[in-house]
Amino acid sequence: MNETRVAIVTGASRGIGKSIATRLAEDGFFVAMIARDEEALSQVHIEIESEGGQSSPHLCDISDSEAFIATIEAIVQQHGRLDVLVNNAGMTRDGLMLRMSLEDFDAVMNVNLRAVFAGCKAAARPMMKGRWGRMINITSVTGLHGNSGQANYAAAKAGIVGLTKTIAKEFGSKGITANAIAPGYIETDMTAVLGEEIRQSVEKMVPLRRYGQSEEIASAVSYLASEGAGYVTGQVLVVDGGLTC
Repeated sequence: MNETRVAIVTGASRGIGKSIATRLAEDGFFVAMIARDEEALSQVHIEIESEGGQSSPHLCDISDSEAFIATIEAIVQQHGRLDVLVNNAGMTRDGLMLRMSLEDFDAVMNVNLRAVFAGCKAAARPMMKGRWGRMINITSVTGLHGNSGQANYAAAKAGIVGLTKTIAKEFGSKGITANAIAPGYIETDMTAVLGEEIRQSVEKMVPLRRYGQSEEIASAVSYLASEGAGYVTGQVLVVDGGLTC
């Protein structure tokens, strides 16, 4: 078996996912990166390799659970192991509940929750075989407290919390930990379009008076993926600058 630990990161082509993939590569993992944007994914791969890291790009739309599972299985077959799974990919289709279609609700649930379940289920067997594993699911403070106009997103992200805690209980005896990270307002392409007025109002609400950086989420992932976090499982690590304290 390959001695280098293998990590899978979804949504790795940009933003938080890119920072997570880059950080895990720096930590010595072989990082299998999953995303839909071939050009952006290839660029991240090139950047990681140029810094001496190891990675591979894998095109996949995780809303297709069968394709997502097949991609994970192919990565495991190639490397003979899987040690870390970071379910980071997500989407939004915001709208007030009375105006939200069932299609928009289902689409967000499919990507943000169903795919997380499918990924964790596919990762469980190779992790059990290795008697070591880290499942790290990116939720959101919205999943903990709700948010007007995001019934679908909040429901999916809250579901991730319950799923993660259940996984922790079912697989703890197998040497596998499961934890969630709940980011607050993080500087990404998604938040960049909010505009300066919203940005200033957000910064006034956050005790640290700033947006978080994607690298700060990556640092939290790095800890939970490490040997040092071996006794941490079933937890939600909130990284929000004190927004919800």
